[in-house]
Amino acid sequence: MTELPDHEPTGVESVDRVLAEVAALADAPVAEHVAVFERAHEQLRRALDARSDGPDASGDHRGD
Repeated sequence: MTELPDHEPTGVESVDRVLAEVAALADAPVAEHVAVFERAHEQLRRALDARSDGPDASGDHRGD
């Protein structure tokens, strides 16, 4: 099996923490994956929702 590279930090602590948890799944039993993915999905949605409430809520973050 090909090993995936570590994720590139986003600079958003909450997102980086979620990505680290998902990356750690490589060593976890498959039975644990669903719970981690569900938690990651919820946490990333919260991060996006919080981001859209910020100063530039237009959704265009290309200049970030």
